[in-house]
Amino acid sequence: MTTLLCFGLGYSAQRYVASCATNYDCVIGTSRSFKLPADSTATARASRVRHIEFDGSAVSGELVKALDRADRILVSIPPCTRGDPVLAACGEKLACLPRLQSIVYLSSISVYGDHGGGEVDEETAASPRSDRSRVRLTAEGAWQDLGARIGRPVAILRLAGIYGPGRNPLVKLAQGRAMRIVKPKQVFNRIHVDDVAQAIDAAFARGANGIFNVADDEPCSPEQVILYGAELMGVEPPPAISLSDAAPLMEPMALSFYAENKRVRNDKLKRELGVRLIYPTYRHGLRSQHSD
Repeated sequence: MTTLLCFGLGYSAQRYVASCATNYDCVIGTSRSFKLPADSTATARASRVRHIEFDGSAVSGELVKALDRADRILVSIPPCTRGDPVLAACGEKLACLPRLQSIVYLSSISVYGDHGGGEVDEETAASPRSDRSRVRLTAEGAWQDLGARIGRPVAILRLAGIYGPGRNPLVKLAQGRAMRIVKPKQVFNRIHVDDVAQAIDAAFARGANGIFNVADDEPCSPEQVILYGAELMGVEPPPAISLSDAAPLMEPMALSFYAENKRVRNDKLKRELGVRLIYPTYRHGLRSQHSD
């Protein structure tokens, strides 16, 4: 039997389970409080997952047993200022798992910091600007150190801005929550959650070790995406608004995207993991959401 253990069942991990659960005889996922996925297919497949409570500190006997039977571990719980909660709670146990083959850790392209619109790849030195990104980078290193110590591959997937079913600009436009923010020369990369799922699967299948950028082929301004979404829906786009005027209305996480400007290369993802993006640009991704 092949067992997948997911630390954290957030948006990306749930989508991976929905897409690839049939690859496993057993799927176990931890959560503080489980929420059903955004679409019915994922909901049906998520019912195959065995759920274990993990609050980031206490390790139950049930979780110890799950670790002992885990062949693959997917980590999507973000770190906090005190460090990585999974390593803090389970580090000693992780160092001596009898069946463990590989680990995939979900990180963020935010660890690169700001590059003034220039290109970055996996060889670019990380220069995080926010506390959230700094602890991400520290957690990456801690997971890589664990892998080196126990002789197991650890793939660090640095994810761009994730969108997909239930979480995309078309939803915001339909709800009247979309803002058409204009910041000259600002560009982002994005990635559809289905492409995140296939990157996770490829990393496991190949026993990948090291850092991989998981981003689309076309970084662009956020304004372009909103305008294209409005065109698809046949609605009037929201009025243009400057970042300074929009900032008081934005969540800190959304605002942090505008503090960094870079173009993320994904060549290594394609070359070493063999990933062919299902949605290589935001246009492909939004068209698929509009047709659903």
